[in-house]
Amino acid sequence: MFESLSNRLDRTLKNLRGLGRISESNIKETLRDVRVSLLEADVALSVIKPFIETVTEKAMGQAVLQSLTPGQELIRILRDELTHLLGDEQNELNFNAVPPVVILMVGLQGSGKTTTAGKLAKWIQENKKKTVMLTSCDVYRPAAIQQLATLAETVQASLHPSDPSQSPIDIVKAAIEAAKRSISDVLIIDTAGRLHIDEKMMQELKEIYALAKPTETLLVVDSMTGQDAAHTAKAFNDALDITGIVLTKTDGDARGGAALSMRQITGKPIKFMGVGEKIDALSPFYPDRVASRILGMGDVLSLIEDAEKLDKTKGEKLTKKLKKGHAFDLEDFRDQLKQLGKLGGIASIMKKLPGMGNIGGMMGNANDIEKRIHEIDAIISSMTPQERTYPALLKSSRKLRIAKGSGTSVPAINKLLKQFEQMQKMMKKVTQGGGMKKMMRGMAEMSGMGGMPDMSQLQSMLPNGLGNDLKKLLGNKED
Repeated sequence: MFESLSNRLDRTLKNLRGLGRISESNIKETLRDVRVSLLEADVALSVIKPFIETVTEKAMGQAVLQSLTPGQELIRILRDELTHLLGDEQNELNFNAVPPVVILMVGLQGSGKTTTAGKLAKWIQENKKKTVMLTSCDVYRPAAIQQLATLAETVQASLHPSDPSQSPIDIVKAAIEAAKRSISDVLIIDTAGRLHIDEKMMQELKEIYALAKPTETLLVVDSMTGQDAAHTAKAFNDALDITGIVLTKTDGDARGGAALSMRQITGKPIKFMGVGEKIDALSPFYPDRVASRILGMGDVLSLIEDAEKLDKTKGEKLTKKLKKGHAFDLEDFRDQLKQLGKLGGIASIMKKLPGMGNIGGMMGNANDIEKRIHEIDAIISSMTPQERTYPALLKSSRKLRIAKGSGTSVPAINKLLKQFEQMQKMMKKVTQGGGMKKMMRGMAEMSGMGGMPDMSQLQSMLPNGLGNDLKKLLGNKED
């Protein structure tokens, strides 16, 4: 999300970063480009105009014109105003109510309500340690009822079953009673959507809302619909007192106009973003982090949080192995790639590193990376344990056997071995001390960035939490 906007702004602001002096003409020209960038990102004009006026007013002040680093000062103003535009602070779900806390999911058909209900149940269970019950009152689409039942089983949440022959009101009444009997902390109600907003739909939602008395009414909107998403949000908010917004399909939206328009048009906070198709691909919305990513400053905190969810046991095992002087082998290589995959792949990681957002294109399409990881997994799985430990054994005859067993080719195996050798050298440099900085400097040079990210942060971002253990291994040295 925001790729096209971020790339455009990066080109616009690049010339400002190192300027020792800045003039009003510089500022006006830069903000003219920022305005065009926001228009191209499909941000609503009613949002852009006051945003640019505010930034212009602050940028023309003495704090910028007389600053020692005026370019950086202007970028700071842009970041602060973008953060304000997106909602200032993260807005958490409200659980301050007598259980069961009712969360009502509303939105148009196709916005991803049912899938989001399942994702939200998983997120609440894992992050808030609360028990969740799900129910569907979408009697117009039987597949939705079955879909929610499947999702409830997947995320191991309880389910209050429903049937197309029932009325939505009866389903909600019974679900609330069932949640009370089972002492569930949270009840998530999935409602019916329509292809467009109509009076009948809104009337039904108002009746459900009056009965359920939800603590949270979350509007699920497809971010790829751009300004239409913001207008949809306003229509729902006029009919219901929505408490927050969930943006779905943000991984497929390169513009980001919906996110930037939503808060200003509705006055309601964006609480979550759907960042992929997987059941755990739901992230809380942090305005400051999103603003930083838009301006190419990275999102280190989110990356660290993602890394903390990885399998620490494997990281500790690998660190102990390297400490004892054992070689980094193909089995270790495969484990590291799988962990990178859990972080969204190399391209996703690079987008969250300061100054390295544009390197994603050099890494290739995300689907190509995913495909390559599967190919590598198949190749390594076709090797014997001895071959994985001692890759030097892989001569022509063995490569032919592995290629046949993995459904790949000898060139694909050679490519894997070359990548493995590079990774092995990199790991050797890190464990010898003084190498991590060189390794990251090389990555920085690849991206064309001028400076180095904070190494203490980068240590925390290595797969399997390896960075923290390596810091101890290197005797707490800076690099």
